[in-house]
Amino acid sequence: MAEALNPSLTRRDAARLLGAAAAVAAVPSRWTARRADVDALLRQLTLEEKVSLLHGATDPASKGQAGYVPGVPRLGIPELRLADGPAGVRVTASATALPAPVALASTFAPDLARRFGAVIGREGRALGMDVLLSPMTNIVRVPQAGRNFETLGEDPLLAAALVAGEIRGIQGEGLIATVKHYAANSFENARQTIDVKVDERTLREIYLPAFEAAVQAGVGAVMAAYNHVNGVYAAEHPHLLTGILRDEWHFGGWVMSDWFATHSGAPALTAGMDMEMPFGVNYGGLTAAVSSGRLAESVVDTAVRRVLVQLDRFGLLGGGRPRPAPDPAGGARAAKEIALAGAVLLRNERDLLPLGRADLADLVVIGPTAASPLVGGGGSARVIPASAESPLTALRRQAGPGGRIRWATGVDLEGVPVPASALALQRTQQGAQQGGAPQAAAQVDHTGADALAAGSSWTWTGTLTAPETGDYDLRIQGAGGVPSFNGSISLTLDGVKIGSVGALLGGNSSLIATSGGLTNAGATVRLEAGVAKPVTVSATGVAGTPLQVRLAWVTPRRRQEALREAAALAKGARAALVFAFNEGTEGADRAALALPNGQDPVIGAVAAANARTAVVLNTGDPVLMPWVGNVSSILQMWYPGQEGADATATLLLGGASPGGKLPVTFPRRAEDVPTARPERYPGVGGVADYSEGVLVGYRHYDAHGIEPLFPFGHGLSYTRFQYDGLSVRAAGGGLSVSFTVANTGWRAGVEVPQVYLGSPPGPPVPMPPRALAGFARVGLSPGERRRVTVAVPPRALQYWSDGRWTLARGRRTVHVGSSSRDLRLRQEVTIR
Repeated sequence: MAEALNPSLTRRDAARLLGAAAAVAAVPSRWTARRADVDALLRQLTLEEKVSLLHGATDPASKGQAGYVPGVPRLGIPELRLADGPAGVRVTASATALPAPVALASTFAPDLARRFGAVIGREGRALGMDVLLSPMTNIVRVPQAGRNFETLGEDPLLAAALVAGEIRGIQGEGLIATVKHYAANSFENARQTIDVKVDERTLREIYLPAFEAAVQAGVGAVMAAYNHVNGVYAAEHPHLLTGILRDEWHFGGWVMSDWFATHSGAPALTAGMDMEMPFGVNYGGLTAAVSSGRLAESVVDTAVRRVLVQLDRFGLLGGGRPRPAPDPAGGARAAKEIALAGAVLLRNERDLLPLGRADLADLVVIGPTAASPLVGGGGSARVIPASAESPLTALRRQAGPGGRIRWATGVDLEGVPVPASALALQRTQQGAQQGGAPQAAAQVDHTGADALAAGSSWTWTGTLTAPETGDYDLRIQGAGGVPSFNGSISLTLDGVKIGSVGALLGGNSSLIATSGGLTNAGATVRLEAGVAKPVTVSATGVAGTPLQVRLAWVTPRRRQEALREAAALAKGARAALVFAFNEGTEGADRAALALPNGQDPVIGAVAAANARTAVVLNTGDPVLMPWVGNVSSILQMWYPGQEGADATATLLLGGASPGGKLPVTFPRRAEDVPTARPERYPGVGGVADYSEGVLVGYRHYDAHGIEPLFPFGHGLSYTRFQYDGLSVRAAGGGLSVSFTVANTGWRAGVEVPQVYLGSPPGPPVPMPPRALAGFARVGLSPGERRRVTVAVPPRALQYWSDGRWTLARGRRTVHVGSSSRDLRLRQEVTIR
């Protein structure tokens, strides 16, 4: 890809990137020279010590990271700490919360991917980590998949370019990167059991290129996925782990399982899966397998050698390398720059954005994520920063004293404590009211000065009776609970757990805190007037922090009041901003492509009340927009990280121009997506059939003539760009595509020209009409023209057939434009 170093890099940041590049470039020769030393070390290990290096264990001094592997101190083999890190280092300590990787993908900038990785690499080392469980580069296939926000889009060429840059950034700082989840892992529901049926061509052309690019970039580790691939678990798949990864790509690092994704001992090891995580449930038996003769010790040696070679490569053997000091200011600068660069302006009728001074004198802001920032997605990608400003605060700060900015929630996620009149106490943990008739209870609201003692356990059991029939949002809200897999502050209604605060994975804790900073969980339930429902609230606190617990609800009446308040506030205002959201998380897919929590009616009501309405989206993936034609502007900010509020305000007020492009297609209707058929997603009978083949994402829409809501590669600017002068020539087995881009507006801006290659007439195999073949990110001043050259790699001209890459010969059209559907230039070439 053509790329230009971002001009806003500080001298220190640029020097670090150059130093990281030099470090990566120097690795191979040193790595090769010391293999003999690794073999000598291997001969000194006992069988038990070897096996201990091949599976996780409990960390005696945990830093809150995901995994731990004990070392062998007598031989200078260090213990390893492995941390999650798609958007920052996830440990107990606060860390830089970078924008979600999907926002990084929207930059179309490998140099920013490298900087993104360098921030995580340095901070991971500073926080005591040795291995990063990132980057994730699974292709976005199912638009409602829970972890789409963690990955790098729907196109394999884009994902490959970005993952390579990110890995070089991570490892240039001395942290071992782990590319995941290998392979064909595309959704969360039933992820541990689903069998993916995928043909070899689709695997090679769509789902493997980014992993191959990671290997070429020198990644130290690969994480095997949960799912089966064509009937075999990915974590014990000889074709994937040995045939492709090692024999074809010559991967020299080690393969670890996803957490609890291992289903055998010797068979998985023999297939090429070196390390079981997080514990030795299966690999703990390898010693006995060798001793009994069922497994050759040489197989164990091979796996251990792969681990030791990487430890030696990164300077971790024999005392290790000094750890760097934290650099929170550098992390914050990168977080803001990437948030700015990844923002995508989807719509801007009548140039409503950027807002002018007159707009700021009477601006209405609507939505819970305006007042409580949605920094990132949930699950293992969630990072807790030291601080994160809200967009509302940032807007008021940047607007200055002349601004008049009012706010309404529109969608009430917090509610109020359930009143005592609706509750009846049966018993608490202290044994109050044991037996006998239930009595009226005070509100379940142990917050603030009424918090429970640190480290205590508490249970409230009683009934809840609604005053009127309707749908109620029941909420359990809390803080100070013990970290646990399933959550330690929970709400059970009628025998069913409907809310759990603090669950590490899955669960239903909202990523949006209450106004008092409490974590919020719960569900919408139907309650009948006058019918008492059994309720249990339980909580277990962590030592040293008061335990806060509150039972709250949003009544049907309050839901309508919040909508009317938002519309009334917007009516007559100069302009209205609505912040909308969804909450992506590991462990669960979204229930639908629509916005959750009744946000669509709120947006519709505000737009009806004010024709100058803009929507800011904090989502991790595509959403449906039934109101799209009624709002003037839509700014996609994704999950923008800890500096997202400042970046959002800067873009809305014109301090910078949006320059991001969509790395995923936004559909008009749920039935339009490639995986709308149930056999494709969520699968039938435990099998997901990837029968769409290579027609993933925009390729599907183009091949079937379906008009998307917003196409892949789409993104507007506050200025305008013109293309001309296309020239295409053969170069290095691929193509060299040159053209001129001009900024014809009066603002500075960034454009991402995209090169697409058409299929030949009568293609030898089914092909999409066009496929992304290259791109560049270009910053231009007003009136500036620049000649841009994009290299189209040889692989873009090929397809997989009969076990090899084959050139697709014949007349092919090269397209250049601003998106996959906004193609400005074209030229036919003959591929011979």
